[in-house]
Amino acid sequence: MSTVMQFLEVIFKPVVYLFCVANLAVMGLQVSMPEVVAVFKNKKTLALIFVWGWVLGPALGYLIVWILPLAEPYVIVVLLSSLAPCAPYVPLMVAKARGDMNFTGALIPLVMVGAVVSIPLIGPLFVKGLTVTAGDLAKPLALTVFLPMVIGAAVRHYAGAVATRILPAVNVFARLTTLVMVLTVIVLFAQEMLDTVGSFASLAIIVFTVGMGLITYRFGFGLKQNQRSAMALGMGTRNSAALFPAIFAIPNLDPLVITMAIMWGLWQILISAIGARIFGKQAGQTVAGYAT
Repeated sequence: MSTVMQFLEVIFKPVVYLFCVANLAVMGLQVSMPEVVAVFKNKKTLALIFVWGWVLGPALGYLIVWILPLAEPYVIVVLLSSLAPCAPYVPLMVAKARGDMNFTGALIPLVMVGAVVSIPLIGPLFVKGLTVTAGDLAKPLALTVFLPMVIGAAVRHYAGAVATRILPAVNVFARLTTLVMVLTVIVLFAQEMLDTVGSFASLAIIVFTVGMGLITYRFGFGLKQNQRSAMALGMGTRNSAALFPAIFAIPNLDPLVITMAIMWGLWQILISAIGARIFGKQAGQTVAGYAT
């Protein structure tokens, strides 16, 4: 094994954790507590978030692994991912979709808390053969997902001017860590990703992402178009920042689990970008009075 490959293997986990912390800090710095409180007071919206996030998502994930002949490592990722809505870059996609950014700012912390709670509690029960305990999952999720987001939200709430000043720098750092992580995983796992061709892994990702997005957008139950687009992008994408700490807590981890998680992240970037473009056109039609 070359020195470069050995170096990349050594830094892989730290880079992933930096990616998680940086992206969740960015999300926290954009959260408005009054908006979150307003969503908490709206029982209908809370019910929709709960149903889409932790009823429909896991149900669709279970249906996919039941229908498609997936290898066990891929099954683990599909089922764990079904418990973690909302990718870190969702605010960027919602902006491109001309969606409701205030609604997105409230949605993000709610689903983050939901992921931190549901993955440790449901994950060991949901994934057959998963021996990791709820405590093993809860600790890394709390440290790399919940804590950075809470700190960022606290800075935004109590020192808004500071949050505004540091957000661009933190955002640049988050993008750099994301780029480094993507390049690292491509070099380390390129062959494994090529080996998944014909395994139904990509099909599972596409079906889940598109299915969740279409269902949550179509059945908004009273939400405005720009809120439905935000909900669809949030529920259609999965949060790698919540998924990777859970994956790393699994003992004797099969490298194919990491490969599948990486593929999921790459596929959903492409699909959500296409979805954001479509939603943006729909928003234009809504403003013109041609759509509801």
